[in-house]
Amino acid sequence: MTFKRRWSGGLLSAVTLLTLSACSEDKTEPSSTSEITPETEQQTEMDHSTMNHSSSAEVPATLRKAEDPAFPVGSTALITDGHMEGMKGAEATIVGAYKTTAYIISYDPTSGSERVENHKWIIHEELIDVGEAPLSPGTEVKTTATHMEGMKNATVRIEEAVPTTVYMVDYISTTNGEAVKNHKWVIEDELTAQ
Repeated sequence: MTFKRRWSGGLLSAVTLLTLSACSEDKTEPSSTSEITPETEQQTEMDHSTMNHSSSAEVPATLRKAEDPAFPVGSTALITDGHMEGMKGAEATIVGAYKTTAYIISYDPTSGSERVENHKWIIHEELIDVGEAPLSPGTEVKTTATHMEGMKNATVRIEEAVPTTVYMVDYISTTNGEAVKNHKWVIEDELTAQ
């Protein structure tokens, strides 16, 4: 009887260890799957995790309103390119339309967080002590933008410059139903008429 109890106890211990081992393997599987994901997709998720989805309606004093935007203030459009989860496919209400140059940037956050690559978008008027737009790729400047934690006063590297109309938009996240107000910025090529 004692031998059977020991054997049963040993078997139970072995099964428990195997189960725990299998569970721990399951937990590590998603990270190995994410390693297979293209680097740019990983960066996009990481880049915008601390992004302020909503912001104030304030814009730089030097920013010019677009005279005849494709999407007038008060109209709606479909967002075709999402910079963050819940944005792509959302219906946007246009809050503001401005003529400027939008930039894709990379930078090291002043908060000490991991480097952000290819952030979309900041605008020319959010850069400190710069001349005429557009700035050339590779140019390094400081920014006043506060779209993400550690962005303000960071030295940013211009990756791409796009002269365009930028829009401030309100939308409802397609993933969590959160109302996003005064999101900065969406460029004209990322919107389509419904």
